[in-house]
Amino acid sequence: MTTIVHAAGAAELLAAIPVLTGFAPRDSLVLLPFRGSRTAGALRFDLPHPAPDGPSAEEFAATAIGLACRVPETDALALAVYTDEGDSSAGAPSALPRALLVAELVRRAEACGLHIVEALHVGSESWADYRDPSASPRPLDEVPDAPAIPGFAGPAPDQFSGTELPDPGLFAGESVGRALIALERLLGSAAPGRKAPARKDPIDPRASEMADMLDDLPAFLETVLDAPESLPPFATAALIWILDRPALRDVALVQWASTIDHGDRALSAQLLHRRTRSAVPADVGGLLIGQGPRPDRDRLGVALTLVRCTAGLAPRDARGGPLAAAAWLSWAVGRSTHAAQYLDRAQEVDPKLSFAQLLRAVIDAGMLPDWSFSDAAA
Repeated sequence: MTTIVHAAGAAELLAAIPVLTGFAPRDSLVLLPFRGSRTAGALRFDLPHPAPDGPSAEEFAATAIGLACRVPETDALALAVYTDEGDSSAGAPSALPRALLVAELVRRAEACGLHIVEALHVGSESWADYRDPSASPRPLDEVPDAPAIPGFAGPAPDQFSGTELPDPGLFAGESVGRALIALERLLGSAAPGRKAPARKDPIDPRASEMADMLDDLPAFLETVLDAPESLPPFATAALIWILDRPALRDVALVQWASTIDHGDRALSAQLLHRRTRSAVPADVGGLLIGQGPRPDRDRLGVALTLVRCTAGLAPRDARGGPLAAAAWLSWAVGRSTHAAQYLDRAQEVDPKLSFAQLLRAVIDAGMLPDWSFSDAAA
């Protein structure tokens, strides 16, 4: 569902930004693309800091405005710079923090034919208008409360909040760890539809039952979405096993971003590729790089809850796959900051995890899924 908020002026616009982004931005640039008099989304960027290999103001502005221009029918833009730097008491906009960067952003936007609705600075104690040289900074308590939105509990404290893994408790984690050992003893590296080598030692019957369920992988991947926070230990162990295997992880992500039928097609394509090295169809592989129809955001959210709970229950050395999946799902809903945090943790577990390395390159390049631009993403 698209969130629509109404703002009658600069203060009301600042009140709306945490609703559009889902958090109170810090050390950030927020762009609000407008279509006529309406905006229904936001694009957030980390503010650039001086560094030998960092972007110049011109490069940063070109990237940011270029992304805003990808939002269909955009004809105007509002921008807000959030800094932890000291507030300026001067009335001149050039005295405000990041004034040169804002001037470059405005120049670049106007060169692209975009009207600037607002250009605002938000500091630790006040806010100000970059374009009004006669106005003094205004106290933050003049910004009204965020508008109430049905189903929205309120903004998070900042863009980094919300990536902490659930703490399931020691007993639950140990149960999943034992289940994973039993499942790996039975399955080893076998893929669904293939039997693992016969073993003479006893096998936990619950592991055998789960292995049978994995013979219909898409059905299993769909079933686990029904109870993302309360899976039995062997179902959680099976997800860890799946997400640690690149081909099966890709099937899971494609299916959660589409439908069970698409997941079934993705599995068939992966098995065929394994046997014949044939190319994976573009509409299957394309989803993983952000191409194709816009996924159902609620479905992706349920999948993200599922893999976060799975990562929290997994033994530490088995968390790389679930954390990388959480990173991709976060990126798919436009949360690149969250994705980067999950990638940090995944690469701590497994520095050689190739999927994490590829997704890191995508995020570092500022790339978003194509479907993010049907509505601007936070």
